[in-house]
Amino acid sequence: MNTPNFEQLSAAQKISADALLPLIRSTCNGAERLTAINVAAARDFLSDVVTSAQQLLAIRDASEFTRANVSLFQPLLEKSMNYVRDVYEVATAFQKDVTAIAEGQYEQISRNAAATLVDKTSDAPGSDVVAATVKTLLDASSRFFDRINDFSQQANAITEANFKALSATTQAATAATRKSVKK
Repeated sequence: MNTPNFEQLSAAQKISADALLPLIRSTCNGAERLTAINVAAARDFLSDVVTSAQQLLAIRDASEFTRANVSLFQPLLEKSMNYVRDVYEVATAFQKDVTAIAEGQYEQISRNAAATLVDKTSDAPGSDVVAATVKTLLDASSRFFDRINDFSQQANAITEANFKALSATTQAATAATRKSVKK
């Protein structure tokens, strides 16, 4: 019957806590930023609704209605784009934090596994084959992790480029609409 090794158990719990704390911190920071963004957006929305209602109630003819429509739509569109950009920035920052944490943990696990492998198999007969196999697996998993990380970075770059293109197109369309209404 094996008796528990409390020092090993304590060390394992410390390692788990050390790995989990940065992730919890990052999650809380992201949630705090998202909450602030949402509270500000809700406050702005309520203020805009009151202002828009007052402007719409003051309209007396159809041409005024068209101008008011554009003048009310433009700030809403800009605020929506800013909101989406802010949420995207929070999500991207969180993804980068999680990736950095995962990379650090993976590197630590790989180092520990390699050190344990060398320590435990140095004297055993035939251990060189097992050691070579495990090292090959560690190398393959490391390359896989690098490829996943590269893919994630490429996906972020594509998303950011698409967001910038959408933002530029929206601003150009809004400017064109504003010009046509002023005529």
